Amino acid sequence: MKRQLIERLDQGPVICAEGFLFEVEKRGYLASGEFVPMVSLEHPEALENLHRDFQHAGSDVVEAFTYNGHREKMRVIGKEDLLEPLNRAALKIAKKVADNPLDGGEPNLMAGNISNSNIWEEGNNESQNEVHRMFSEMVEWAVDEGADMLIGETFYYAEEAYKALEIMKETGLPCVLTIAPMAENIMRDGVGIVETMQELEQRGADVVGMNCFRGPETMMPYLIEARKVLKCHMAALPIPFRTTEANPTFFNLPDEHGCTCPAPHGRTFPTALDPLYVNRYEIQKFGKEAYDLGINYLGVCCGATPMHIREVAEAAGLTVPASKYREKMENHFMYGDTPRIAEHMKEFGDKA
Repeated sequence: MKRQLIERLDQGPVICAEGFLFEVEKRGYLASGEFVPMVSLEHPEALENLHRDFQHAGSDVVEAFTYNGHREKMRVIGKEDLLEPLNRAALKIAKKVADNPLDGGEPNLMAGNISNSNIWEEGNNESQNEVHRMFSEMVEWAVDEGADMLIGETFYYAEEAYKALEIMKETGLPCVLTIAPMAENIMRDGVGIVETMQELEQRGADVVGMNCFRGPETMMPYLIEARKVLKCHMAALPIPFRTTEANPTFFNLPDEHGCTCPAPHGRTFPTALDPLYVNRYEIQKFGKEAYDLGINYLGVCCGATPMHIREVAEAAGLTVPASKYREKMENHFMYGDTPRIAEHMKEFGDKA
């Protein structure tokens, strides 16, 4: 029998890989900035391979890549007629991978996904009704394609997150809701960050937390405060970039590392963030701190590679298939210490 989300969370950590936009773009199958996930239709094998790479790294949840695959984004690029085929293709790919774990053991959970609409406007009934329709059709397709759970993510309006949860809960499936407050350190409609998470819990979300926009240093303080007041399971999925108190999100991070060729659009986001990555030890430290807080739903969002997912999984005490390939510096030709490492090469290490 495949355990469902809450049973798994009650028994220990659950790892969820996110961040497909950045990784698919880096692999050459998606246009940065536009960020529409046409890959499920145009290169389904590439999306399946990425899911399997994340599965190999320890992800227990295979999240259908429908982030930004909503009607508004499809209208922006003039491909609204492909909306349902795109969603169903992404869901089928996720289902295929989830049902076929690498070790032949317990299947993964397949998650349907909805996210920030980018058209939600406070006090605008027309835009809010349109968002309701957009979310409803995507959730319907996810249920139809056999989703085990639903993820609503990257909401920076509290009311939009509440609307997403309302629609998701109608299905009876487990619901994960994660918010992504911008650099104002408050939701765009003026609701506090922790207060928004409390309200989501009160409205029946099974898992509540934060994802995207913020790196470990600027997400953790809010998780600490939320953990003090939330009784439900919590989620923590930061971006793997060095956000700071001065720049809490990755949208306006400065590059102060001697860049000689800045991005032509004038900011590091989203195509020139590379020098601002956290290292694997920083993401592992975040994962351990979050797990020690009692946060069992863990992952990494935009910028995540399979290596980051492995680090989070291992930080929560898990051994995953990719653990086999953890660094083995003892065998390095200059910095190793096994008997076969030549002494004259070891002596050269500080001069290399």
